[in-house]
Amino acid sequence: MRLIRNNPLAVFFILYMAYQSFTSGQFSNPASWFMDKLFLLPAIIIGLSFHEFAHAAAAYALGDQTPKLQGRVTINPAAHIDPIGFVALIFIGFGWGKPVQVNPMNFKKMRRDGLLVDLAGVTLNFILAIAFAGVFKLLVLWNPAFLSTYMGSVIVELVYNIVLINIVLMLFNLLPVPPLDGFGVITELFDLRKRDFYYPLYQNGFVILLLLMMLNITDKVLIPAVGFVLNFVFRIYGLA
Repeated sequence: MRLIRNNPLAVFFILYMAYQSFTSGQFSNPASWFMDKLFLLPAIIIGLSFHEFAHAAAAYALGDQTPKLQGRVTINPAAHIDPIGFVALIFIGFGWGKPVQVNPMNFKKMRRDGLLVDLAGVTLNFILAIAFAGVFKLLVLWNPAFLSTYMGSVIVELVYNIVLINIVLMLFNLLPVPPLDGFGVITELFDLRKRDFYYPLYQNGFVILLLLMMLNITDKVLIPAVGFVLNFVFRIYGLA
């Protein structure tokens, strides 16, 4: 990701987060760590791939051919997974996919269509969370006894992780910090490009985001928000 390679502070923060991760003790039981990540893998791939696909599909539908020409209007993970970002996500809990490139000059209404593209990814993540919570409900109705078996518990954990990861991706990307979608949303709503602080903030946004994560500020916002939305999604189907 060029945004990282060209920013020494971003590289430093990521290396520091990697150091914290490796010294936290989470690798003291490699087998347990491996199994935990293995169960998260499908959820991460689905969440990231559909998130980026939604951005690409929305931009293409609104008149921008750029994502289509770059092969991004697909749910194929190979088109959306950034190898370095994916490895970082697995090992340090923070990563990224390949951002969808969009040319807003191709939109009929630049700010409106830009807003729709920014919202597309998080909206699809939310839809997926609701859909897989529905799958969870169907499993409960179909054969409750099966869920207590080893295979049943594996399927339950995989489905639950898909719900959880999509909610995490939705809420994380809604944070109003560049380069996240939330910043794009407030940019279009309040036309921030006309403000003097916009470009300096945008250029340094990734470092600001990493700093907020290192200081656990993002966790203080996201953890209760994820819990609230997760509870809401399952309660749609009458599940605690």
